[in-house]
Amino acid sequence: MTIAAKPAARAAQRPVGKQRLRLWIRLLRATRAVEAELRERLRVQFKMTLPQFDVMAALARAESGMTMTELSRKLMVSNGNVTGIIDRLVSEKLVLRQAPAQDRRSFVVRLTPKGAAQFAVVAKEHEDWVNKLLQDFGSEETEQLIEEFEDLADRIRNGGPRA
Repeated sequence: MTIAAKPAARAAQRPVGKQRLRLWIRLLRATRAVEAELRERLRVQFKMTLPQFDVMAALARAESGMTMTELSRKLMVSNGNVTGIIDRLVSEKLVLRQAPAQDRRSFVVRLTPKGAAQFAVVAKEHEDWVNKLLQDFGSEETEQLIEEFEDLADRIRNGGPRA
């Protein structure tokens, strides 16, 4: 797939504001389609939800573990949402939950060796799925899109043009 410019005449027919709205809708639609496909593949192949995958991915990057609050912040979800996911992963012996000696009110969670091994398999498969879903984008095109979307996110986070 190449990011080729549509004929200028077609683009000129729509005001730029409408084009940007269409772009946002297409980005959202594409994101939802990829996410739905990944959710289904995780469910079918690994009997795992996308939130479970996200929790395990965060824990895989934090070898010494994370508190539940840190995990909630990292994933941008409530503590309640994380607690339910952790409960299931603990019951499957994929995650270990421990109260640190210095603070019995909080818990540190980390992948068990079984969880780390399983996540490595799932993460590799997930990477392959994403690669296949986006295979129509070449290397240069992929880098261009990464840069464009990162620049957009940075501008928005840093108080760039907003409504």
